[in-house]
Amino acid sequence: MSWTRFFPRAYWDAERTRELQSYLDIETDDNIARGLPPDQARYAAMRKLGNVTRIREEIYEMNTLGLTDAAFQDLRYGWRTLRTNPGFAAVAIFSLAIGIGSNVAIFQLLDAVRLRALPVRSADQLVEVKLERGKGGRTGEFWGRRPQMTSALYGQVLQHQRSFEGVLAWGTNRFNLSPGGEVQPANGLWVSGSYFEVLGVGASVGRVLHPGDDQPGCGGTPPAVISHMFWQRHFGGETSVVGRQISLDNHRFEIVGVTPPAFFGVEVGRTFDVAVPLCAEPLVNGEDNATSARDHWWLAVLGRLPGGVSPTDATRALQTLSPGIFEATLPTSYAAADVKNYLALRLTTEPAVTGVSGLRSAYGTSLWMLLGIAGLVLFIACANLANLLLARATAREQEIAVRLAIGASRWRVTRQLMTESLLLATLGALAGLVVAGPLSRFLVAFLSTDDAPLFLDLQPHWHILIFTAGVALAASMIFGAAPAIRATRARSGTALQGGARSVRGGGERFGLRRGLVVAQLAVSLVLVVGALLFASTLRNLLTLDAGMRQDGVLIVSLDYSGRQVPVERRGALSHRLLERVQGLPVVTSAAASSNAPLSGHFWNENVLVGASPESAGLSNLNRVSADYFKTMGVNVLSGRVFAPTDGLGSPPVAVVSQAFASRLLRSPNPLGKTFRFVVGPGRPVTEYQVVGLVNDTKYSTLREAFEPLAYLADSQDRKPDNGLRLVVRSDAPVSVLAPAIKQVIADVDPAILIQFQTLRSSVVDSLLPERLMALLASFFGLLATGLAVVGLYGLTTYMVARRRREIGIRMTLGADQRSVVGLIMRECVMLLAVGLPAGAVAAVFAARAAASMLFGVPNGALALVGAATGLMALIGLAANYLPARRAGLLRPVDALRSE
Repeated sequence: MSWTRFFPRAYWDAERTRELQSYLDIETDDNIARGLPPDQARYAAMRKLGNVTRIREEIYEMNTLGLTDAAFQDLRYGWRTLRTNPGFAAVAIFSLAIGIGSNVAIFQLLDAVRLRALPVRSADQLVEVKLERGKGGRTGEFWGRRPQMTSALYGQVLQHQRSFEGVLAWGTNRFNLSPGGEVQPANGLWVSGSYFEVLGVGASVGRVLHPGDDQPGCGGTPPAVISHMFWQRHFGGETSVVGRQISLDNHRFEIVGVTPPAFFGVEVGRTFDVAVPLCAEPLVNGEDNATSARDHWWLAVLGRLPGGVSPTDATRALQTLSPGIFEATLPTSYAAADVKNYLALRLTTEPAVTGVSGLRSAYGTSLWMLLGIAGLVLFIACANLANLLLARATAREQEIAVRLAIGASRWRVTRQLMTESLLLATLGALAGLVVAGPLSRFLVAFLSTDDAPLFLDLQPHWHILIFTAGVALAASMIFGAAPAIRATRARSGTALQGGARSVRGGGERFGLRRGLVVAQLAVSLVLVVGALLFASTLRNLLTLDAGMRQDGVLIVSLDYSGRQVPVERRGALSHRLLERVQGLPVVTSAAASSNAPLSGHFWNENVLVGASPESAGLSNLNRVSADYFKTMGVNVLSGRVFAPTDGLGSPPVAVVSQAFASRLLRSPNPLGKTFRFVVGPGRPVTEYQVVGLVNDTKYSTLREAFEPLAYLADSQDRKPDNGLRLVVRSDAPVSVLAPAIKQVIADVDPAILIQFQTLRSSVVDSLLPERLMALLASFFGLLATGLAVVGLYGLTTYMVARRRREIGIRMTLGADQRSVVGLIMRECVMLLAVGLPAGAVAAVFAARAAASMLFGVPNGALALVGAATGLMALIGLAANYLPARRAGLLRPVDALRSE
């Protein structure tokens, strides 16, 4: 049998029918010619040919695949069955679409972040070269999103390695396209000249960078390669873009090419606008460049393995080279303890077939947990659907009994019912794919911020199709198997008796349905508790007392690096800019701050009190002006803040927090005490005297504990940066305050770059994982509650319908409305009494498992579990009161007549 004969089998059956009919007609005519009457002639011809239907069946079976043909028949029958029950089909497909679509949307994010290979040549040969011990053992400055290496380390790896076919380095940067005024940011990459060559990526227009572009000094005008997306957005896709110049941080670069549309770099979740060679970094950053500093960590390194070399082999070779590499790149500024830690570092490799990404650590746990939550919602939807199918199976008992009675096997009927379930799951999965697209795009948009836009490839992929098919198959097995088996276990003779249903209307018949509802209630309670936990975590963080006032503060970042202001004049320029902003009528107070509060950035140093090295401890630092504490609402507990007399010529002073005083100075009254930073040999030692004590404040994130914090005087900075960060408090809206600040800055120098962000929006952006969990857990919790309540309501309604005769007899014998309502409600209470305690126990264990993702929630969250249990009980009782009351209003004569 071949498929070419299988598909046109209906045509051939019609053809054979015509041939057989023709044979009968000819034979009949021959018999008539022989003298037989027409009816006897026809009868004789039929006897000679045999059973026509049997002959057609034999021919048909020869031209078909039995199992496949039966599957098509089952599908056609199932489709007709669904069309006759459009309401049931719509509810079932909608439930599955929500459940499957949610799972697919979250898996789509996981696939894009974790599973999909980079769109480069032979991505399976790529490995990341990194430090074996992570951040430990390193001090200095850390730039960009993946600060794994210094320039010196990359140079040593490049020079001594023999395990790789090629090595590349890259770092991230936020360039500014605007020559002055408000900043126009562009996502940039510093890349080695070998970057595109090692990845095997060519250009769609022009050329990519090559090793000759990455030479010291970068020649005249450094080259730049732009991404396809930036090319379309910024240049309108003009092919003449090659050879044009672009301004990056007030430096001119020549565009030499455009990358292919599918290439986004090697960092999953991020994309770039422009890539420039590493040699351009000193030209852009000047004397503060990272290339010449051995303690500036700003690069990540990838290598391509040749055939036959495994990552383990490469790691072994790098481990052998490590002592010499770290000895040759030891930063001269390191103190003795830092030297020991640095020399203990070792290089290792990690497969990079799917690229590298900080999203995996930031959102990996959240996404896996959300996938688990979505799976539980799908389970609840399947349980609801199983209950509906059980009800339908009861209604189809006589149909199934007839089929069994005329010879169909139980397996044949079961297969038919399972095919109907699979058809439902397939339709639900197709609808789920439609739901998943917008949902996954919403999640990506939700996780994106202005400072950190998220880019993920959400195009359909075979991973997604396989996952969707697997989920649909599993769902069909969950909601279809039990009803199919239960339907075929009924006795044919009993099912054909009209009054049989009332006889079997007892508790045994509803056991499976009760079990499904109990499971729904338990799982729903777990999801509701989860939603309350994550919502409480977000609320706790947003309402946390961080030791400062967060509302009404605008963070203003000024950059005048393009003006080439000498170091000795930067302090005066910053002071002048601050005074102009403070003089605005709409400004309540303003101050300089080297580090924006709660921004996720940090600056810390080892602090030494006295001469003993054992007294050293780590402290966060911030360099601020005098009005910082007033602007941020930080309370001065004793002493004073910085005064105009605290200048470069006066002794260095500091204001410290309570944690600094208690842990490092070991005194509740630190005024007059001194401390200094641990520095390497040959570097000047500065001793700071404590002149003020302020309350503790959160420094980098809201989740951290109160850590030691020392404030240094901005007026005593001997090497100010080429920029200034201001914190401005005002009662005026940002739409009024920002233009006013922009105007006074432009009056001083229109070339100064300005960037605005409110402190509150910065804090909210830093809580993206918590907001994601709170939002989606709440959505799934509400959805699960709704499905469980619908399931409970449906079961009660069905039981009332099946027990109408029993209720009628009870009322005939004297039962009143209250006793009937109580009878039905007792059933509901029994289900709640079993399902909710089981869910409460599971919720307590789930809360403990997710403890690392919570904040400010007591261990076990018993109060939330109790509240959620009570809420679910009230909702369940309310949902059942309506069918119970309807049963109480039933007239006995109507109930008995309907039987």
